[in-house]
Amino acid sequence: MPDSLHDLKSKVDNFKEKLENVAHLSWLGLSKDLSSGMSQPFWHKKSSPRKMETHHKRVYERFMKFTKVHVSDEVRRELRKQSFDNWQWDDPEMLILLRQMYIDLNLISKLNIDINVLHEWLYEVYRNYNLVPFHNFKHCFMVAQMMYGLTWLIDLPSKLDTLEIFTLLTSAICHDLDHPGYNNAYQINAKTELALRYNDISPLENHHCAVAFDILKKEKCNITRDFSREQFKRFRDGMIRCILATDMAKHNEILNSFKSIIPHFDFNDKEHKSVLMMVLMKVSDISNEARPLSVAMPWLDCLLTEFFNQSDLEKLEGLPVAPFMDREKVSKSSSQIGFIKFVLLPLFETVGKLFPQLESAIIEPVRDALAYYTEMQRALEEEKAKKDSLAESLEGDKNGLLPGKLNSGSGTEDKEPTGKTQSLGHALALTRNNSSNLRRGSVTLLTSKHSVELETSPS
Repeated sequence: MPDSLHDLKSKVDNFKEKLENVAHLSWLGLSKDLSSGMSQPFWHKKSSPRKMETHHKRVYERFMKFTKVHVSDEVRRELRKQSFDNWQWDDPEMLILLRQMYIDLNLISKLNIDINVLHEWLYEVYRNYNLVPFHNFKHCFMVAQMMYGLTWLIDLPSKLDTLEIFTLLTSAICHDLDHPGYNNAYQINAKTELALRYNDISPLENHHCAVAFDILKKEKCNITRDFSREQFKRFRDGMIRCILATDMAKHNEILNSFKSIIPHFDFNDKEHKSVLMMVLMKVSDISNEARPLSVAMPWLDCLLTEFFNQSDLEKLEGLPVAPFMDREKVSKSSSQIGFIKFVLLPLFETVGKLFPQLESAIIEPVRDALAYYTEMQRALEEEKAKKDSLAESLEGDKNGLLPGKLNSGSGTEDKEPTGKTQSLGHALALTRNNSSNLRRGSVTLLTSKHSVELETSPS
């Protein structure tokens, strides 16, 4: 092929790939629909559909291979802990661990779920999570893992029936399906298709539910195929309630309802159990700060990245920007202090009244997290005050308003500040070095190499 034609073909292929990567834009690049699955801001590079399909195929193949191996007892024990570290696992392994949750809770045997159908359902759920910074498949796994851990910790099987346990775990897995990475406020303010479809009422949560039941409509993915009509109705009603409860706009309403029934809570009362299930869903959804710092901090980075992506877009489009999502107004510590004080702790402590065993497992770690971020914020504020003071001094000296102390010829002009400044830096370093001690519980770092015993399960 002549060089000129080869160059032309390369340019055409490159142009085609660019079109695939901005498929959600119009030809003029002036309009976009961020309510659809894989849509991202136009400045984000994303894989083409062809590349995504290849990636999904590889995950499916590895997942199918892992279905033939035995998950070790060590891993199964670790999976029940609130300190579980998702960063040590890849996607096919997490799919296997989700399957293990259904097995160890006896949901497969009690509800007559075909294991091969469960495999297909889990993979289809995986495919319907988007590559966004926070609300992705890994987040889905962590919410499900916390729900699974709580189920064992507070002995839910002795308090709820099998179908209710199934509903909780399945809701946790499905609760953010097809999340576009932009919250309800953006959907409503930007008048997206989702906001219009659901009349501005929990557009994302309604969408997650709809996608979940669309997946279950596929025969090969229908893990409820052997449910009676009454069982499916109970399951559907419960899952819709649980997923819609994750809309933070409903947080106070649900928490206050739960508070009102705690003094006379009755596990035989259908309405009481319904509220409890919503609350447990909420706890699991926002539980990252109950985990060790080495697990929680990367999740905070992911969340802030997603927030900042949204606020950048809102500024470009002239939409309202929430201060807690503005990269110019928020830091890690400031973002978490208010959230822990006014959202996490009131919720966790209220649930702790009904289940005292949660105190050491998730409530104390959240208090420790608050202490950590408070100290971080104090150090940042002191550092800022020091810099502001130094800047004022230099400005005053430049204008001749301050005595020329640094021009004595002693050679001390470039020396670093001493005393308080050095002790502040040392204190901050100590805080960071010892930050892991603030969290309760140890973390077993399990790598993929040790995640499963590569022995074929007995047939």
